[in-house]
Amino acid sequence: MKKIPAGVSVALAITLLLFVSCSKKDAQTASAPSEQAAPAEKQITARLLTDPTGIDDKSFNAAAWRGILQFYGDTWDSTPNRGALYELVTAQTQDMYIPTLRQAADEKYDLIVATGFAFADALGEVAADTPDQNYLMVDVDWIDLPNVMNVVFAEHEGSYLVGLAAALKAKADGITDPQFGFIGGIADPTITKFEIGYIQGILSALPNAKIVEYYANDWGRPDLAKTQAKSWYDSGVYAIYSAAGGTGNGTIAQAKEYRLQGKNVWAIGVDSDQYEEGLYNDTDSAVLTSMLKRVESSLLYALNAVKNGTFKGEVVTLDLKADGVGFALTNTAALSQDIVSKVEAEKAKIIAGTIKVAATLEEARATPNFPADIKAQ
Repeated sequence: MKKIPAGVSVALAITLLLFVSCSKKDAQTASAPSEQAAPAEKQITARLLTDPTGIDDKSFNAAAWRGILQFYGDTWDSTPNRGALYELVTAQTQDMYIPTLRQAADEKYDLIVATGFAFADALGEVAADTPDQNYLMVDVDWIDLPNVMNVVFAEHEGSYLVGLAAALKAKADGITDPQFGFIGGIADPTITKFEIGYIQGILSALPNAKIVEYYANDWGRPDLAKTQAKSWYDSGVYAIYSAAGGTGNGTIAQAKEYRLQGKNVWAIGVDSDQYEEGLYNDTDSAVLTSMLKRVESSLLYALNAVKNGTFKGEVVTLDLKADGVGFALTNTAALSQDIVSKVEAEKAKIIAGTIKVAATLEEARATPNFPADIKAQ
């Protein structure tokens, strides 16, 4: 900034300038109506509600929080759980879901966000009682209320890609009798889409591959996943895909331990790119790839709808074509260009409709070689 020197001549010049300016302004006022200041842009307020795992799950809830931060232009480190216009609240038990939702509604946020189908019944009840409050329900498509936006994802499409990548990596490594595992959190049609998409992707490259499954019935028990992963890796399972929230971090932890010991096993991340969670030295990760479920996109979509006055009760589906799901390419040391090119080619066929990925277990059972013992819902 320049410093203006003081002086009599400068003072006289400023006085003259002010006189001329005021005279000109008076003349304009007399001949034309005054301009009104533009109204200030509306500031949107939001509250994110999560299950007990919170945003430290490094997966699903973390992705939702990134969407909030991106909308407000903040960073993860600067705002651990709140900003001037938004806040994070973690409900520690399911019996706190309704009270937590009602409290948020009483405080009149412009948008209340609930992540995960476990919130669905509670949100449906509270939303019906508060018709003037806007809600975003992620991972549910059945709350038919004018103040609830439902966002769902084509998890089966993204999971097909990571399953294919794992199978192609096994082939490139010369794995004989390849086996693959899936660890789910709580059984539900949404988690089923993760599992059956993954299986279809594997079978597209390795029709005779063996698949094993396990459900922890919890989103926050990484110890259960770690124990199961160890057992599977010891029995010859090559790669394990976990769609289990914080529970799935146990799979990554076990894969890190074994790769550090020189064992050729892999974990596959979910929702967020979990490459860094898999780092077991400065340059190598036990996470081969991750199925990217861009939950942050649903937050941005809803928040912008509130801001623009277009928010409404509707079902929004974010699929491969809408870039709602995908697969991570971060582990360039493990994913060769040949593997990436083949996965990208299959991705293009899914978007074009040439490849149809089954979204329900009933549909998947009709596909060639689909294992009969899969028990997902």
